[in-house]
Amino acid sequence: SFTLKQGQTLGIVGESGSGKSTLALALLGLTPATGTALFQQHNLLDCSKTAWRDLRPQIQIVFQDPFSSLSPRLSAQQIIAEGLSIHQPSLTTEQVDQQVMAAMQAVGLDAATRFRFPHEFSGGQRQRISIARALILKPKILILDEPTSALDHTVQAQVLALLQQLQQQLGLSYIFISHDLTVIRALSHEVLVMQHGKAVEQGPVEAIFHHPQQQYTQQLLAAGL
Repeated sequence: SFTLKQGQTLGIVGESGSGKSTLALALLGLTPATGTALFQQHNLLDCSKTAWRDLRPQIQIVFQDPFSSLSPRLSAQQIIAEGLSIHQPSLTTEQVDQQVMAAMQAVGLDAATRFRFPHEFSGGQRQRISIARALILKPKILILDEPTSALDHTVQAQVLALLQQLQQQLGLSYIFISHDLTVIRALSHEVLVMQHGKAVEQGPVEAIFHHPQQQYTQQLLAAGL
């Protein structure tokens, strides 16, 4: 078992097919799973649709490829505001606009660009739109599934710095999935190592990197994934 603390990051590592993304989808109630994942006295792996309706704003996800996860037919404004229309339908158009602009500014985007479409933004900007879309609902947990692997190294560093800044400002908890050990080590407080759908090792980030107990973890570190 593991505990995700407020304002901290749990890094999840493992080779391709180890179950990292499946775990993320299970925590979001998007794929069937057994077991226990407690959040606000709810077991996320066994929640009713009604319970999930209340919980959904508090647990958001940012996917790997910002281009495929953003509808090309919607403007940045519409994409970022999507969650508000579902979870806060009583907001006025002006209130929605104000919240969208605030979310864009929080992720380092010019709010004046909010009526542009995804193809008019760079890859890094598109990922910032994805983060703004998640943040606008004021979540407590962000699940980040390889959020920078589709970006070049310079942009990747900028997005990672943004995520660290947002975590400090907002007290966000992250579940950060990545095959990149350098990224995991830089961002994580705790690390969970997965193999064949099971957690085989977990612990503080420095303990995992300096004193791995399992042979599988040792092999991952030696190979650099």
